[in-house]
Amino acid sequence: MFSNGFVFVQRLLVSLVLFAAMLLPVPAAEPLTVFAAASMRDAMERIGTSFEKETGTPVVFSFAGTGTIARQVEAGAPADVFVSADTAWMEYVTERDAVRPETIRVIAGNGLVLVGPKGSPELELSRVAIAARLSGQRLAMADPETVPAGRYGKAALEHLQLWRSVEGNLALMENVRVALATVARGDTPLGLVYATDAAIEPEVTVVARFPKESYPEIAYPAAVTTVSGNPQAEAFVAFLNGLEAKEILRSFGFVTDNGE
Repeated sequence: MFSNGFVFVQRLLVSLVLFAAMLLPVPAAEPLTVFAAASMRDAMERIGTSFEKETGTPVVFSFAGTGTIARQVEAGAPADVFVSADTAWMEYVTERDAVRPETIRVIAGNGLVLVGPKGSPELELSRVAIAARLSGQRLAMADPETVPAGRYGKAALEHLQLWRSVEGNLALMENVRVALATVARGDTPLGLVYATDAAIEPEVTVVARFPKESYPEIAYPAAVTTVSGNPQAEAFVAFLNGLEAKEILRSFGFVTDNGE
């Protein structure tokens, strides 16, 4: 009888321990921190939601001009993944050992357009037409010194021999989304932005599209940072190259590696 009672008590204790363990809160997954170009905000937030649903890992984003976040990554900011709007800034952080080069993947491409406030008529990409539309006002664009969208834009304007004619009438912004918002508010009659930016802003109208040959190929590379200790960082970069992420990117107007 003693033996049976001992076994009963032992089993009861085991059951209580297991029950108590079930009541303990499950540790939350460590959030993944992603520093990404401002032009990718809408697509990235959608991708982050999908990644969390699939893996249980929440994604926290920091969006800004690529030059800004690249320097933050270089300085050791607590980012797990860096997504650049061009290869030049990715090379910059790679040369400074701020990202792991073997993890770099190009995830998307883009195009350049001129936009005006909603309802603006189409515009010929010529000095006379642009000068007439500006009528002494400013053309908003990202700063070519620090922001990829600005560098691409300057290259396109130079290719079309328009840079000198507009240089004195530029409103240079900290990132392309600020340039877009400036036009959407009606503060400037023209803005040079990515095609994807124009697609998500209902208060602007595309008035001209720059030919692809007028600017360097626009590529968005992603990489894991060297300071990251999050095991999901590589998984996120891989996810960015997966079918679901590519569908999301295309839905926001980005070009993916299958040419769509």
